[in-house]
Amino acid sequence: MHPYVLLAAAIISELFGTTALKLSDGFSKPLPSVAVVVGYGVAFYLVSLTLEELPIGVVYGTWAALGIVGVAAIGVVVFDEPVDLAGVVGILCILVGVYAVNVVSEMSAH
Repeated sequence: MHPYVLLAAAIISELFGTTALKLSDGFSKPLPSVAVVVGYGVAFYLVSLTLEELPIGVVYGTWAALGIVGVAAIGVVVFDEPVDLAGVVGILCILVGVYAVNVVSEMSAH
């Protein structure tokens, strides 16, 4: 399977786990608590597969960066958390960085 497909699935799994973490209310709710473990477990497994084909800096940087962007978006949309102009600019900077590392730079395998 293409490593970027695996990485995308890892990011989605992490977003699932992180959203469940918010819903677990300090691990006091059983179903969301189990979802945290499953989400992160799947995410780490998929990242480990991605690392077989892509450099660790590219994989972890992309995973972390897109996780930040995704969780911020979920916070705004699902949990009605505030976002301001500085936050939007910061998120755009993160996205530009991910593009640079994965598309423009020779760090990743094209």
